[in-house]
Order: sequence, then C-alpha cells, then structure tokens
Amino acid sequence: MTVRVFVVDDHPLFREGVRAALSGAENLAVVGEATTGEEAIRALSEAEPGVDVVLMDLQLPGISGLEATRSITDTGLTPPRVLMMSMSEDDESVVAAVRAGALGYMVKGAPRDELLLALHTVARGGAVFSPTVAGRLRAYFSAVHEVPGRVVFQVLTDREREVLHLVAAGHNNRRIARGLTLSEKTVRNHISHVFAKLQVKDRAEAIVLARDAGLGQDRDAAPMRPGARRA
Repeated sequence: MTVRVFVVDDHPLFREGVRAALSGAENLAVVGEATTGEEAIRALSEAEPGVDVVLMDLQLPGISGLEATRSITDTGLTPPRVLMMSMSEDDESVVAAVRAGALGYMVKGAPRDELLLALHTVARGGAVFSPTVAGRLRAYFSAVHEVPGRVVFQVLTDREREVLHLVAAGHNNRRIARGLTLSEKTVRNHISHVFAKLQVKDRAEAIVLARDAGLGQDRDAAPMRPGARRA
C-alpha cells in the first residue's frame, strides 16, 4: 500500500527536496503540500483520499508546527500521523513536538534512507527519532524521571517558568513586566511561548495547570529566582 505523504513547509527548496527523495521510492508518494499551518489544516480536512503521514516543519509563519500538529491529530477518527522536521534538535522542541502528538522528530538534512524509513515507520503507527534526537530524549527523561510531576514544566526556560509563576499568582502583564524589569511586549512573548509549550489555550488554563503543580500559590509572589539574569 502506498503511504500518502503531505508536506508542510514554507521553504520551496525543502518541499522540492522531499518530492525528489520520494519520487523514486517504493510505496511512498507526496499527495499534497502547504506552506502554513492554517493552510495545512484546511487542506487535510478536505483531502480525498486521506493522508497517511504529515511531514511537518516546526517553525512556520502564522501558527506554529506544534499548534498545527495538535489540531490535525485531534480531529477525525483516524487522523494522519505527524512526523516533525526541524533544523533545531533542542530538548524543549523535541518534547513539545511529542506532547503535541507527533510520532517522530527528524532533523532536516537527515539522509534520504533515514527519512524514507521514518515515513514508513510513522505510517504504521510507530515512533521514530533520528539518532541524535533519540540520544537527547534519553538524557532528558533520565534527568527528570525522579520528578515526574514537574516534567511538563521542563520544556520551559527559567524565565518562562518565572513568568508562569507570576501569572498563576494573579499578576497582570504590566505588573510582571515591572517586577522583572522587562517590557510588556517581552512578557507577552514569554506567555505566548508558555501557552504553546504547555499546550494550553489561554491564561485561565495556564493558571490551573501551574497551580496544580504548586506555582503561584502566594498571591504576593515575587520572582522565583531573585538572582536570575534578566532577559
């Protein structure tokens, strides 16, 4: 059976490279493309016949690859599987992709044979990661296995966790900015990153999640790390 692949990437050269890689491959075919997450969501909801694997770029204009992945994998009885690709292989990106619903994470520029094997594996419902990413995942979960209740917040930077702590304490953006000596725009950016990484839709959901983990219990909360370097 041919594995039907849908490519989501805003770089034409990358999409051309994927088409070229799959053109001579057995039982693999590119059946659609999109340059943004929004475009991919619309196209996949109407795709006939269905798509087996979505090859998703992490960084996209508009909504991120993470947001698009969540939307795609949350819809339909048999949603397509997602294989994430990115130039980045940092721990936060990899873990966030897995939490968003991706079954694999490959670094762009991986050998053609690795990509073809990954597409077939994900199409069958298996999980696959490039050797470098797999090693980083092992190290990541080894470092946090003793504190499973806090794993969700390991995807945040120290500054993002500090901002979330203050949000959970009920502070508005202006007060957080003043307390951390940041601009309000920077605070808004940090909060947007927190929402994306923790897969919450709004401030209320973030507050519930943070308080369940013990953050923001003190309504007069000060920054968690008073000596931390300012962003």
